[in-house]
This record gives sequence, structure tokens and C-alpha cells, in this order.
Amino acid sequence: MKASYKKYILDFKVPSGTSRGILTQKETWFIVLKDQDKMGIGECGILRGLSVDDVPDYEQKLKWACENIHLGKEVLLKELNEFPSIQFGLEQAYLSLDANNMFELYPSDFTKIQAPIPINGLIWMGDSNFMLKQLEQKLKDGFQCIKMKIGAIDFESEIAILQSIRDNFSPEEIELRVDANGAFAPEEALQKLERLAQFKIHSIEQPIKAGQWDKMAQLCEKTPFPIALDEELIGIFDVTKKAELLQTIQPQYIILKPSLVGGFQGSQEWIDLANKQQIGWWITSALESNVGLNAISQWTYTLSSPMPQGLGTGSLYTNNIESPLQVEKGAIFYNNALNWDKELIENICT
Repeated sequence: MKASYKKYILDFKVPSGTSRGILTQKETWFIVLKDQDKMGIGECGILRGLSVDDVPDYEQKLKWACENIHLGKEVLLKELNEFPSIQFGLEQAYLSLDANNMFELYPSDFTKIQAPIPINGLIWMGDSNFMLKQLEQKLKDGFQCIKMKIGAIDFESEIAILQSIRDNFSPEEIELRVDANGAFAPEEALQKLERLAQFKIHSIEQPIKAGQWDKMAQLCEKTPFPIALDEELIGIFDVTKKAELLQTIQPQYIILKPSLVGGFQGSQEWIDLANKQQIGWWITSALESNVGLNAISQWTYTLSSPMPQGLGTGSLYTNNIESPLQVEKGAIFYNNALNWDKELIENICT
């Protein structure tokens, strides 16, 4: 077996804002496995400034993994414990290599008969006009669950946007999720949550910065509506430490991005621990191309979660890899009438 890797830069159609800044491009890396006439591909979806494996020697580690592919999947995944995005890329590549169709990693009704997965519609940060335009489009597109990033513009403007949603749509019509990306100061967080509660919010992701376990635990105990941990999970590799985090903070939900928490294997560890403590969860992509999004979507379907998942990021880029993935009426599905961009895939794989 031979392994290689290639860098690919994804270009955003529209600059996309978070509390950590404006995104115009997204760097990603592909791992390709070749064994005789079979080939497999996986995506290492690193997020600069957020991924725990955003380190200067990232490419060298990727090179090392490819040069040592003979060690086998289990040994490599263990050795790459502190490089979750590479772990995830390898998991995908091995599944792809072993599959009858290199892009059907988890055969199911999702890939066979276009069974849909409900997803949230994502509204990026920007001025209030920009955010309202996005909201109007998401509602036209049939989304019944809206996730709005907050924390970049002034809080009163964000409150006004949420008010406009609730003036027109009840909680039964539109489920509202907000994502603060750690933007609130601990001393003001509870007061802000109490103001947000009037809009019947489903949940808020990461209200304060990660790493403040005691303060987050206090918030989760007193919050008027559910808190979901996101960035808090990044960089926690040991299963005992994972259990300690959940027991200490006792969140209402956790959000799992396979590229950031060790792929399918790392995500499943979190799910098993959360289930034991009756903590809810859902799966979210981390701005991967359609290669990674495809893998995450197929795996997510096998989990049979009824909640809307965070898998609606495939349409963000001008140069994404064309695929059978489609989003319609607030759901993602795999349209077998469409094809992968084989020419671009071949270019990546050579």
C-alpha cells in the first residue's frame, strides 16, 4: 500500500464571520491510499486558530503518517492521538479504500434511497442587514432549525434580530440555536443568557471561552436554557479526562466535530460517555469540503439521532468538489443521480 497527501485551498463564496474573525479561505489536506487497483481518499480538515493540531510541523506529521502507512490503521491512529484531523483523514481513507464505491463509506438508506438528515440552517455573523438577509433565505429554503452565530456585533443588534424572528415564528415553527464561540465574559454570561431566554432558544453553544470548567459548570447549573459544549471538547484526548470534564461541567449537550475531536473513534467515545450521563449530543461538520462532509453525513445517519445536525456547510465554497450531496427543505441527502467531480478527484489523487 502507498499513501500520499495533498493540500487544497477552499474559497468562500462570501466572507464568513465568526467571533474569531472573518473567513475568506479554508485550508484542507487530503490523504490518498492506493493498494493495487484500489484507491481511498480522506480529508484532514484542520481549522487554523481552533484545531489543537494547528502546529508548525503539521505537514511533517502528515508526511510521517504517509511514510509509515505500513504500520497499519490502529497503530497510526494511536500514534496520531494529538493530531485529530489526521486521525479522521486516515479513518476516511481506510474506509474509502475498503468500500465497493470509494465514496460510500457507510452504506445505508442515506446512500441507497436518499433518506434525509434534518440539519440546521447556519447564519454567519455580520451587520444586522447581512444577517437578516441570510435568515430570509434560510426560511425560504425550508429550514425549521436556525443556528445563529452571535458575539461579533453588539449584543443589542443580535437581540433585535432574534426578536424579529420570534415576532414572526413561534418556537414550534422555528427552532433557534445560537453559537457564541466563547464570546461572553464569565461575569456577564448569565445575565446575557437570561435576556436570550425570552426568545425560547433551544440551546447556546460555548457561551464562555473553553478551559474554565468551574465557571462553565456554574453556568450550566443556573442557565435558563440548555448549554452545549463545543470548543470545550477540543484537545481532550484521554477517555478518563473526557469523563471528568462531563462530570465536572454537566452540560445539557455536547457538539461533536470529528475533525476536531479525533474522527469517528474519538467522537464515539464522547457519545458513549454522554449517553451514560444522559447528556444530549449532535454532530457538526467543521467547514470540510464535500469529501469530509460526505463521510460525516454518512456516519451521522447510522447514529439515528432525531435532532437536526450541523451538516449544512457544503455550499459555502466556490471551488468545492462537486458531489451527490444536496440540501433541500432543511435536510441533507445523497442524490444518486448526481456524480462526484472525477476529474478534480483524479487531480487530487495524483
